[in-house]
Amino acid sequence: MQYLGIEYQMKHPPKLDPTFIPFGVWREAYLKGAEKPIAIALERDKGRISVHRTFIHGTPEMAEADYRYVERYLKFLLWSTGGFRVSVCGCSELAKKLQKAYHPSGERAFDYGFVDQLYEEKLEILDLPLDACPAANEVAEPMGGHLDGCRIGFDAGGSDRKVSAVIDGECVYSEEVVWFPKLNEDPDYHYGHIVEAFKTAASKMPRVDAIGVSSAGDFIGNEPRVASLFIKVPREKWDKVKTIYDRAAAAIDPNIPILVANDGDVSALAGAMGLGKGNLMGIAMGTSEAVGYVDKDQNVLGWINELAFAPVDLQSGAMQDEWSTDYGVGCKYFSQDAVIKLAPAAGIEIPEELSLAEKLKFVQKLMEADDPRAIAIFETIGAYFAYTTVLYAQFYDIDYMMLMGRVMSGKGGDTILKVCNEILAEEYPELAKKCTVTLPDEKMRRVGQSVAAASLPKIR
Repeated sequence: MQYLGIEYQMKHPPKLDPTFIPFGVWREAYLKGAEKPIAIALERDKGRISVHRTFIHGTPEMAEADYRYVERYLKFLLWSTGGFRVSVCGCSELAKKLQKAYHPSGERAFDYGFVDQLYEEKLEILDLPLDACPAANEVAEPMGGHLDGCRIGFDAGGSDRKVSAVIDGECVYSEEVVWFPKLNEDPDYHYGHIVEAFKTAASKMPRVDAIGVSSAGDFIGNEPRVASLFIKVPREKWDKVKTIYDRAAAAIDPNIPILVANDGDVSALAGAMGLGKGNLMGIAMGTSEAVGYVDKDQNVLGWINELAFAPVDLQSGAMQDEWSTDYGVGCKYFSQDAVIKLAPAAGIEIPEELSLAEKLKFVQKLMEADDPRAIAIFETIGAYFAYTTVLYAQFYDIDYMMLMGRVMSGKGGDTILKVCNEILAEEYPELAKKCTVTLPDEKMRRVGQSVAAASLPKIR
Protein backbone atom coordinates (compact mmCIF):
# COMPACT_ATOMS: atom_id res chain seq x y z
CA MET A 1 0.00 0.00 0.00
CA GLN A 2 1.21 3.51 -0.75
CA TYR A 3 0.29 7.01 0.36
CA LEU A 4 2.21 10.16 -0.66
CA GLY A 5 5.16 8.09 -1.82
CA ILE A 6 5.39 6.11 1.43
CA GLU A 7 4.96 2.33 1.31
CA TYR A 8 3.22 0.88 4.35
CA GLN A 9 1.74 -2.49 5.30
CA MET A 10 -1.71 -3.34 6.64
CA LYS A 11 -2.53 -7.04 6.39
CA HIS A 12 -6.11 -6.77 7.62
CA PRO A 13 -7.86 -3.71 6.12
CA PRO A 14 -11.18 -2.97 7.85
CA LYS A 15 -13.77 -5.16 6.14
CA LEU A 16 -16.27 -2.39 5.37
CA ASP A 17 -13.68 0.38 4.87
CA PRO A 18 -10.75 -1.08 2.91
CA THR A 19 -9.34 2.35 1.93
CA PHE A 20 -8.65 3.24 5.58
CA ILE A 21 -5.10 4.64 5.97
CA PRO A 22 -4.05 4.26 9.63
CA PHE A 23 -2.01 7.27 10.69
CA GLY A 24 0.11 5.30 13.17
CA VAL A 25 1.05 2.60 10.66
CA TRP A 26 1.81 5.16 7.95
CA ARG A 27 3.81 7.24 10.44
CA GLU A 28 6.08 4.29 11.24
CA ALA A 29 6.77 3.77 7.54
CA TYR A 30 7.28 7.50 6.93
CA LEU A 31 9.89 7.79 9.68
CA LYS A 32 12.05 4.97 8.29
CA GLY A 33 13.44 7.28 5.61
CA ALA A 34 13.28 10.55 7.56
CA GLU A 35 16.59 11.95 8.81
CA LYS A 36 16.13 15.70 9.35
CA PRO A 37 15.39 16.35 13.05
CA ILE A 38 12.67 18.75 14.17
CA ALA A 39 10.94 19.35 17.49
CA ILE A 40 7.51 20.61 18.52
CA ALA A 41 6.97 22.11 21.98
CA LEU A 42 3.50 22.90 23.33
CA GLU A 43 2.97 25.20 26.31
CA ARG A 44 -0.33 24.98 28.20
CA ASP A 45 -1.76 26.16 31.53
CA LYS A 46 0.40 26.37 34.67
CA GLY A 47 3.54 26.76 32.57
CA ARG A 48 3.57 23.11 31.58
CA ILE A 49 5.46 22.30 28.38
CA SER A 50 5.47 19.08 26.37
CA VAL A 51 8.30 18.53 23.91
CA HIS A 52 8.13 16.01 21.08
CA ARG A 53 11.07 15.30 18.80
CA THR A 54 10.71 13.68 15.42
CA PHE A 55 12.15 13.67 11.87
CA ILE A 56 11.12 14.72 8.39
CA HIS A 57 12.56 13.91 4.95
CA GLY A 58 13.27 17.54 4.05
CA THR A 59 13.61 16.97 0.30
CA PRO A 60 11.62 18.66 -2.51
CA GLU A 61 10.10 15.39 -3.71
CA MET A 62 8.84 14.59 -0.19
CA ALA A 63 7.51 18.07 0.57
CA GLU A 64 3.85 17.01 0.39
CA ALA A 65 4.42 13.99 2.63
CA ASP A 66 6.47 16.12 5.07
CA TYR A 67 3.70 18.67 5.47
CA ARG A 68 0.98 16.03 5.74
CA TYR A 69 2.97 14.26 8.43
CA VAL A 70 3.84 17.33 10.49
CA GLU A 71 0.37 18.88 10.20
CA ARG A 72 -1.27 15.64 11.39
CA TYR A 73 1.44 15.22 14.03
CA LEU A 74 0.76 18.68 15.44
CA LYS A 75 -2.97 18.07 15.23
CA PHE A 76 -2.54 14.92 17.32
CA LEU A 77 -0.40 16.76 19.88
CA LEU A 78 -2.88 19.64 20.23
CA TRP A 79 -5.68 17.22 21.00
CA SER A 80 -3.67 14.89 23.21
CA THR A 81 -1.45 17.15 25.33
CA GLY A 82 -3.11 20.48 24.57
CA GLY A 83 -1.41 23.85 24.36
CA PHE A 84 -1.77 27.47 23.28
CA ARG A 85 1.86 28.32 22.43
CA VAL A 86 3.43 25.97 19.88
CA SER A 87 7.12 26.14 18.98
CA VAL A 88 7.99 24.47 15.69
CA CYS A 89 11.75 24.05 15.81
CA GLY A 90 14.04 23.13 12.95
CA CYS A 91 12.07 23.82 9.77
CA SER A 92 10.92 27.36 8.96
CA GLU A 93 9.10 26.32 5.80
CA LEU A 94 6.81 23.94 7.67
CA ALA A 95 6.38 26.39 10.57
CA LYS A 96 5.11 29.07 8.18
CA LYS A 97 2.65 26.64 6.56
CA LEU A 98 1.36 25.62 9.97
CA GLN A 99 0.93 29.28 10.96
CA LYS A 100 -1.38 29.73 7.96
CA ALA A 101 -3.33 26.54 8.66
CA TYR A 102 -3.82 27.10 12.40
CA HIS A 103 -5.27 30.57 12.02
CA PRO A 104 -8.79 32.08 12.28
CA SER A 105 -9.04 32.01 8.47
CA GLY A 106 -7.04 28.81 7.94
CA GLU A 107 -8.11 25.22 7.40
CA ARG A 108 -7.65 24.50 11.11
CA ALA A 109 -9.76 27.47 12.26
CA PHE A 110 -11.76 25.21 14.58
CA ASP A 111 -8.63 24.16 16.42
CA TYR A 112 -7.61 27.80 16.74
CA GLY A 113 -10.98 28.71 18.24
CA PHE A 114 -10.95 25.69 20.55
CA VAL A 115 -7.63 26.75 22.07
CA ASP A 116 -8.95 30.28 22.63
CA GLN A 117 -12.07 29.01 24.42
CA LEU A 118 -10.23 26.45 26.54
CA TYR A 119 -7.23 28.47 27.71
CA GLU A 120 -8.57 31.96 26.98
CA GLU A 121 -5.30 32.46 25.09
CA LYS A 122 -4.78 32.84 21.34
CA LEU A 123 -3.08 29.91 19.63
CA GLU A 124 0.42 31.02 18.68
CA ILE A 125 2.81 29.08 16.44
CA LEU A 126 6.45 30.15 16.71
CA ASP A 127 9.15 29.45 14.14
CA LEU A 128 12.38 28.61 16.03
CA PRO A 129 15.71 26.96 15.28
CA LEU A 130 16.13 23.45 16.65
CA ASP A 131 18.60 24.50 19.34
CA ALA A 132 16.12 27.07 20.68
CA CYS A 133 13.45 24.50 21.50
CA PRO A 134 11.93 25.18 24.95
CA ALA A 135 12.67 22.74 27.76
CA ALA A 136 10.01 20.26 28.83
CA ASN A 137 8.08 20.90 32.03
CA GLU A 138 5.67 18.05 32.79
CA VAL A 139 3.87 17.60 36.12
CA ALA A 140 1.64 14.62 36.95
CA GLU A 141 -1.16 14.93 39.52
CA PRO A 142 -3.20 12.43 41.57
CA MET A 143 -6.93 12.14 40.88
CA GLY A 144 -9.82 10.41 42.64
CA GLY A 145 -9.83 7.06 44.38
CA HIS A 146 -11.70 8.28 47.47
CA LEU A 147 -14.29 5.70 48.56
CA ASP A 148 -15.35 6.82 52.03
CA GLY A 149 -18.82 8.15 52.84
CA CYS A 150 -22.02 8.64 50.85
CA ARG A 151 -21.27 9.87 47.36
CA ILE A 152 -23.03 10.79 44.14
CA GLY A 153 -21.34 9.93 40.87
CA PHE A 154 -22.72 11.56 37.73
CA ASP A 155 -21.73 10.72 34.16
CA ALA A 156 -22.97 13.27 31.61
CA GLY A 157 -23.11 11.57 28.22
CA GLY A 158 -24.36 13.01 24.96
CA SER A 159 -27.34 10.65 24.62
CA ASP A 160 -27.99 9.51 28.17
CA ARG A 161 -26.99 10.55 31.64
CA LYS A 162 -25.99 8.07 34.33
CA VAL A 163 -25.99 8.60 38.07
CA SER A 164 -24.90 6.32 40.91
CA ALA A 165 -25.33 6.39 44.67
CA VAL A 166 -22.18 5.01 46.28
CA ILE A 167 -21.75 4.21 49.97
CA ASP A 168 -18.21 3.41 51.17
CA GLY A 169 -17.21 2.30 47.69
CA GLU A 170 -20.28 0.14 47.04
CA CYS A 171 -22.77 1.18 44.38
CA VAL A 172 -26.23 0.93 45.96
CA TYR A 173 -28.17 2.50 43.06
CA SER A 174 -27.60 3.38 39.42
CA GLU A 175 -29.84 4.63 36.66
CA GLU A 176 -29.57 5.77 33.05
CA VAL A 177 -31.92 8.40 31.60
CA VAL A 178 -32.13 9.47 27.96
CA TRP A 179 -31.66 13.21 27.40
CA PHE A 180 -30.76 15.50 24.51
CA PRO A 181 -28.15 18.00 25.72
CA LYS A 182 -26.56 18.51 22.30
CA LEU A 183 -29.88 19.65 20.83
CA ASN A 184 -30.89 22.20 23.48
CA GLU A 185 -29.96 25.88 23.49
CA ASP A 186 -31.25 26.63 26.98
CA PRO A 187 -28.69 25.85 29.72
CA ASP A 188 -31.61 25.55 32.14
CA TYR A 189 -32.57 22.33 30.32
CA HIS A 190 -29.17 20.86 31.20
CA TYR A 191 -29.28 22.23 34.73
CA GLY A 192 -32.70 20.70 35.37
CA HIS A 193 -31.57 17.25 34.30
CA ILE A 194 -28.40 17.43 36.38
CA VAL A 195 -30.26 18.49 39.51
CA GLU A 196 -32.88 15.78 38.97
CA ALA A 197 -30.13 13.15 38.72
CA PHE A 198 -28.42 14.44 41.86
CA LYS A 199 -31.70 14.40 43.81
CA THR A 200 -32.54 10.88 42.65
CA ALA A 201 -29.20 9.53 43.84
CA ALA A 202 -29.42 11.52 47.07
CA SER A 203 -32.78 9.91 47.85
CA LYS A 204 -31.12 6.49 47.90
CA MET A 205 -28.68 7.37 50.70
CA PRO A 206 -28.98 8.65 54.28
CA ARG A 207 -26.91 11.74 53.39
CA VAL A 208 -24.63 13.14 50.70
CA ASP A 209 -20.97 13.73 51.58
CA ALA A 210 -19.55 14.48 48.13
CA ILE A 211 -20.43 14.70 44.44
CA GLY A 212 -18.17 13.71 41.55
CA VAL A 213 -18.94 14.45 37.92
CA SER A 214 -17.64 12.82 34.75
CA SER A 215 -18.55 15.09 31.86
CA ALA A 216 -17.72 15.32 28.20
CA GLY A 217 -15.67 18.45 27.60
CA ASP A 218 -12.60 20.29 28.82
CA PHE A 219 -12.47 22.05 32.15
CA ILE A 220 -10.53 24.61 34.12
CA GLY A 221 -11.46 23.70 37.68
CA ASN A 222 -15.15 22.74 37.62
CA GLU A 223 -15.86 25.11 34.72
CA PRO A 224 -16.71 23.66 31.32
CA ARG A 225 -14.72 25.75 28.84
CA VAL A 226 -15.37 23.69 25.70
CA ALA A 227 -17.98 20.92 25.68
CA SER A 228 -20.03 19.29 22.95
CA LEU A 229 -22.82 18.76 25.51
CA PHE A 230 -23.47 22.50 25.35
CA ILE A 231 -22.78 22.93 21.66
CA LYS A 232 -26.14 24.63 21.03
CA VAL A 233 -25.89 27.04 23.96
CA PRO A 234 -25.08 30.60 22.71
CA ARG A 235 -21.85 32.03 24.03
CA GLU A 236 -23.73 34.90 25.67
CA LYS A 237 -25.30 32.30 27.99
CA TRP A 238 -22.02 30.56 28.71
CA ASP A 239 -21.73 32.02 32.21
CA LYS A 240 -24.57 29.68 33.16
CA VAL A 241 -22.65 26.79 31.65
CA LYS A 242 -19.44 27.59 33.51
CA THR A 243 -21.25 27.42 36.86
CA ILE A 244 -23.72 24.67 36.03
CA TYR A 245 -22.23 21.85 38.10
CA ASP A 246 -21.41 24.00 41.12
CA ARG A 247 -24.96 25.40 41.08
CA ALA A 248 -26.47 21.93 40.78
CA ALA A 249 -24.48 20.72 43.79
CA ALA A 250 -25.54 23.78 45.77
CA ALA A 251 -29.17 22.86 45.03
CA ILE A 252 -28.58 19.70 47.08
CA ASP A 253 -26.46 21.37 49.76
CA PRO A 254 -24.13 24.38 49.31
CA ASN A 255 -21.60 22.78 51.66
CA ILE A 256 -21.16 19.56 49.68
CA PRO A 257 -17.77 19.33 47.89
CA ILE A 258 -18.02 18.70 44.16
CA LEU A 259 -15.29 17.89 41.65
CA VAL A 260 -15.73 17.76 37.87
CA ALA A 261 -13.40 15.88 35.52
CA ASN A 262 -13.24 15.06 31.84
CA ASP A 263 -15.07 11.81 31.10
CA GLY A 264 -12.00 10.33 29.45
CA ASP A 265 -9.88 10.81 32.55
CA VAL A 266 -12.64 9.24 34.63
CA SER A 267 -12.76 6.22 32.33
CA ALA A 268 -9.02 5.75 32.93
CA LEU A 269 -9.54 6.19 36.65
CA ALA A 270 -12.30 3.56 36.58
CA GLY A 271 -9.98 1.12 34.84
CA ALA A 272 -7.11 1.82 37.22
CA MET A 273 -9.38 1.38 40.24
CA GLY A 274 -10.68 -1.91 38.86
CA LEU A 275 -7.28 -3.37 37.99
CA GLY A 276 -5.16 -1.68 40.61
CA LYS A 277 -2.69 -0.92 37.80
CA GLY A 278 -1.19 2.15 36.14
CA ASN A 279 0.03 3.04 32.63
CA LEU A 280 -3.60 2.62 31.68
CA MET A 281 -5.59 4.24 28.93
CA GLY A 282 -9.36 4.18 29.33
CA ILE A 283 -11.54 4.65 26.28
CA ALA A 284 -15.29 5.10 26.43
CA MET A 285 -17.03 4.55 23.09
CA GLY A 286 -20.43 6.20 23.35
CA THR A 287 -21.84 9.34 21.79
CA SER A 288 -18.22 10.23 21.04
CA GLU A 289 -14.81 8.82 21.92
CA ALA A 290 -13.73 9.73 25.44
CA VAL A 291 -10.10 9.01 26.32
CA GLY A 292 -8.16 9.31 29.54
CA TYR A 293 -4.79 8.13 30.78
CA VAL A 294 -3.08 7.49 34.11
CA ASP A 295 0.66 6.91 34.44
CA LYS A 296 2.46 4.17 36.34
CA ASP A 297 1.60 5.88 39.64
CA GLN A 298 -2.07 6.25 38.60
CA ASN A 299 -1.65 10.03 38.23
CA VAL A 300 -3.03 12.15 35.39
CA LEU A 301 -0.57 14.13 33.25
CA GLY A 302 -2.55 17.34 32.88
CA TRP A 303 -3.08 16.53 29.19
CA ILE A 304 -6.50 17.12 27.63
CA ASN A 305 -6.60 13.67 25.97
CA GLU A 306 -9.33 14.73 23.54
CA LEU A 307 -8.47 12.01 21.05
CA ALA A 308 -11.98 12.17 19.62
CA PHE A 309 -10.62 15.04 17.51
CA ALA A 310 -7.14 13.63 16.88
CA PRO A 311 -6.43 12.09 13.46
CA VAL A 312 -6.53 8.31 13.01
CA ASP A 313 -7.27 7.97 9.26
CA LEU A 314 -5.46 9.76 6.42
CA GLN A 315 -7.70 8.74 3.50
CA SER A 316 -9.24 11.60 1.52
CA GLY A 317 -12.69 10.03 1.67
CA ALA A 318 -12.78 9.79 5.45
CA MET A 319 -15.98 10.83 7.21
CA GLN A 320 -16.12 14.46 8.31
CA ASP A 321 -16.77 15.37 11.91
CA GLU A 322 -19.59 17.90 11.98
CA TRP A 323 -18.27 19.82 14.98
CA SER A 324 -14.56 20.15 14.28
CA THR A 325 -15.06 19.99 10.46
CA ASP A 326 -11.96 17.79 10.14
CA TYR A 327 -11.75 14.41 8.44
CA GLY A 328 -10.61 11.05 9.78
CA VAL A 329 -10.65 11.91 13.49
CA GLY A 330 -11.33 9.41 16.26
CA CYS A 331 -14.92 10.27 17.11
CA LYS A 332 -16.09 8.84 13.75
CA TYR A 333 -14.33 5.51 14.37
CA PHE A 334 -14.88 4.77 18.06
CA SER A 335 -18.42 5.87 18.88
CA GLN A 336 -22.02 5.19 17.97
CA ASP A 337 -21.39 7.30 14.85
CA ALA A 338 -18.97 4.61 13.64
CA VAL A 339 -21.66 1.94 13.90
CA ILE A 340 -24.22 4.12 12.14
CA LYS A 341 -21.87 5.24 9.33
CA LEU A 342 -20.91 1.63 8.55
CA ALA A 343 -24.48 0.34 8.42
CA PRO A 344 -25.10 1.18 4.72
CA ALA A 345 -21.86 -0.54 3.68
CA ALA A 346 -23.01 -3.59 5.63
CA GLY A 347 -26.40 -3.56 3.91
CA ILE A 348 -28.35 -2.48 6.98
CA GLU A 349 -31.10 0.14 6.68
CA ILE A 350 -31.67 1.93 9.98
CA PRO A 351 -35.00 3.79 10.34
CA GLU A 352 -34.24 7.51 10.04
CA GLU A 353 -36.73 8.51 12.71
CA LEU A 354 -34.69 6.83 15.44
CA SER A 355 -32.40 8.86 17.69
CA LEU A 356 -28.65 8.20 17.49
CA ALA A 357 -28.75 6.06 20.63
CA GLU A 358 -31.71 4.11 19.26
CA LYS A 359 -29.90 3.55 15.94
CA LEU A 360 -27.00 2.01 17.83
CA LYS A 361 -29.39 -0.24 19.75
CA PHE A 362 -31.04 -1.24 16.46
CA VAL A 363 -27.71 -2.57 15.15
CA GLN A 364 -26.79 -4.09 18.50
CA LYS A 365 -30.05 -6.06 18.49
CA LEU A 366 -29.05 -7.52 15.12
CA MET A 367 -25.63 -8.29 16.57
CA GLU A 368 -27.14 -10.20 19.47
CA ALA A 369 -29.00 -12.31 16.86
CA ASP A 370 -25.66 -13.03 15.09
CA ASP A 371 -26.66 -11.13 11.95
CA PRO A 372 -23.59 -11.33 9.66
CA ARG A 373 -24.11 -7.73 8.53
CA ALA A 374 -23.86 -6.46 12.11
CA ILE A 375 -20.89 -8.73 12.76
CA ALA A 376 -19.09 -7.07 9.83
CA ILE A 377 -19.64 -3.64 11.41
CA PHE A 378 -18.06 -4.57 14.73
CA GLU A 379 -15.25 -6.48 13.01
CA THR A 380 -14.49 -3.31 11.06
CA ILE A 381 -14.35 -1.24 14.25
CA GLY A 382 -12.07 -3.90 15.76
CA ALA A 383 -9.65 -3.45 12.87
CA TYR A 384 -9.85 0.33 13.19
CA PHE A 385 -8.96 0.02 16.84
CA ALA A 386 -6.06 -2.39 16.36
CA TYR A 387 -4.26 -0.02 14.00
CA THR A 388 -5.14 3.00 16.14
CA THR A 389 -3.68 1.26 19.20
CA VAL A 390 -0.41 1.34 17.25
CA LEU A 391 -0.81 5.13 17.00
CA TYR A 392 -1.75 5.72 20.63
CA ALA A 393 1.20 3.63 21.83
CA GLN A 394 3.54 5.98 19.97
CA PHE A 395 2.51 8.85 22.27
CA TYR A 396 1.51 7.14 25.54
CA ASP A 397 3.25 4.45 27.62
CA ILE A 398 0.41 1.94 27.72
CA ASP A 399 0.37 -1.36 29.60
CA TYR A 400 -3.41 -1.66 29.76
CA MET A 401 -6.12 -0.45 27.41
CA MET A 402 -9.59 -0.69 28.95
CA LEU A 403 -12.60 -0.23 26.66
CA MET A 404 -15.93 1.05 27.96
CA GLY A 405 -19.12 2.70 26.75
CA ARG A 406 -22.34 1.55 25.15
CA VAL A 407 -20.66 0.59 21.87
CA MET A 408 -18.64 -1.99 23.82
CA SER A 409 -21.74 -3.61 25.32
CA GLY A 410 -22.77 -7.14 24.40
CA LYS A 411 -21.50 -9.23 21.50
CA GLY A 412 -20.40 -6.15 19.56
CA GLY A 413 -17.84 -5.22 22.20
CA ASP A 414 -16.60 -8.81 22.39
CA THR A 415 -16.12 -8.82 18.61
CA ILE A 416 -14.23 -5.50 18.61
CA LEU A 417 -11.89 -6.82 21.28
CA LYS A 418 -11.34 -10.18 19.54
CA VAL A 419 -10.49 -8.68 16.15
CA CYS A 420 -8.26 -6.01 17.69
CA ASN A 421 -6.22 -8.51 19.67
CA GLU A 422 -5.92 -10.93 16.75
CA ILE A 423 -4.50 -8.23 14.48
CA LEU A 424 -2.10 -6.95 17.12
CA ALA A 425 -0.87 -10.48 17.88
CA GLU A 426 -0.17 -11.19 14.20
CA GLU A 427 1.20 -7.85 13.01
CA TYR A 428 2.51 -6.21 16.19
CA PRO A 429 3.45 -9.04 18.58
CA GLU A 430 5.73 -6.89 20.76
CA LEU A 431 2.99 -4.33 21.27
CA ALA A 432 0.45 -7.10 21.94
CA LYS A 433 2.77 -8.54 24.57
CA LYS A 434 3.24 -5.19 26.32
CA CYS A 435 -0.25 -3.72 25.99
CA THR A 436 -3.25 -5.69 27.24
CA VAL A 437 -6.47 -4.60 25.55
CA THR A 438 -9.38 -5.64 27.71
CA LEU A 439 -12.99 -5.07 28.74
CA PRO A 440 -14.45 -4.69 32.21
CA ASP A 441 -17.46 -6.84 33.05
CA GLU A 442 -20.82 -5.81 31.61
CA LYS A 443 -21.96 -3.80 34.64
CA MET A 444 -18.66 -1.93 34.84
CA ARG A 445 -18.84 -1.15 31.11
CA ARG A 446 -22.04 0.80 31.50
CA VAL A 447 -21.91 2.44 34.93
CA GLY A 448 -18.20 2.32 35.69
CA GLN A 449 -17.62 5.97 34.94
CA SER A 450 -20.36 7.25 37.24
CA VAL A 451 -19.06 5.06 40.08
CA ALA A 452 -15.49 6.22 39.50
CA ALA A 453 -16.72 9.80 39.27
CA ALA A 454 -18.13 9.45 42.78
CA SER A 455 -14.58 8.88 44.07
CA LEU A 456 -13.22 12.17 42.68
CA PRO A 457 -13.62 14.63 45.58
CA LYS A 458 -12.19 14.40 49.07
CA ILE A 459 -14.70 14.77 51.87
CA ARG A 460 -14.05 17.95 53.82
